[in-house]
Amino acid sequence: MVHVDSERGFSGGEVQVLLLMEGLRARGVSQRLVSPRGSAIDGAARSRGFDTVAAPLKNDLDLRSVLRLSRAAADGALLHLHTGRATWLGGLAARWSGCPAVITRRMDRRVRRGLKTSLGYGRSDSAVVAISPSVREELLAAGVASDRVVVIPDALDPARIAPQRGRDAARAALDVAPEDVVVLALANFVHRKGLDVLLRAVARLADARVHLLLAGDGPEADSLQALSRQLCGPRAARFLGVREDVGDLLAACDVFCMPSRAEGMGVAALEALAAARPVVASRVGGLAHLVTDEQCGLLVPPGDDVALASALARLRDDPSLRARLGDAGPGRVDQGFRLEQYVDRHLEVYRSLLPRA
Repeated sequence: MVHVDSERGFSGGEVQVLLLMEGLRARGVSQRLVSPRGSAIDGAARSRGFDTVAAPLKNDLDLRSVLRLSRAAADGALLHLHTGRATWLGGLAARWSGCPAVITRRMDRRVRRGLKTSLGYGRSDSAVVAISPSVREELLAAGVASDRVVVIPDALDPARIAPQRGRDAARAALDVAPEDVVVLALANFVHRKGLDVLLRAVARLADARVHLLLAGDGPEADSLQALSRQLCGPRAARFLGVREDVGDLLAACDVFCMPSRAEGMGVAALEALAAARPVVASRVGGLAHLVTDEQCGLLVPPGDDVALASALARLRDDPSLRARLGDAGPGRVDQGFRLEQYVDRHLEVYRSLLPRA
């Protein structure tokens, strides 16, 4: 089978693609990945020994990529399309080559009705994977047949959250004191992630004991740092850049925050739950399904820095609440977010399209 991912960067979606490919390889499934040359996922897949094919996947009129995808799929039997542009270009290639396709939809924003949606999602020999119930509802609202949409939540990659050092050492490396309350956010620095709301919430707390750590990068990095200097002072918020030591950061923090304005599900929040950290998140999309309010985290309205500050203050002031919510996180992950379940559900979808597989 052939996976297609058009992203050049690396975020939660790419984590899931590689996680699925690893799980399928363990089950003996032959695979290849088509992605842009030099993309992060191309390098990661090659380093793991996967067969890769480079294609530009530049825009929706990239017919050269459609031809390359058609050739890659000629002996692959099935295309799995993991991104928006992959859905369009790969969908054309699937029609051309006559092979079935699986489309993964990650975003919970509205799917517009029209020719592009009909051509991309309307084939009878295709299936659509929604990563949360809210994503499924958007697909149904766009006219995608309900019997072709299955919900398969994202899965946890245990290796990503395994700390290399203990909590005390991880906190010492970040120069935070034992009595400090550390709030962590791992995200792309884009408007959708709501990090500006988080900065305003921390500024409202005006508490020297609360330290906000922001790990990531993106187009809003400069504006967020300027807002931080304006609101939070030199130590209240610290920008760590892109970090690979996710396990150590989670070990060091007391609270994980995901204040997204929109979110298909939220892989970073899933990782925090597995690491037994209480999660404060926006009540949007798949986040509202993943984080059970008052059980493994606290949910607040999106864009509401006052409500977010109040939730953070509750956790700052109540260590027992932090412990109770954090302890419930791994149990929540067990309810459908483990790798074995993830791979099994995808295999069921593939077999529904390839009965002889």
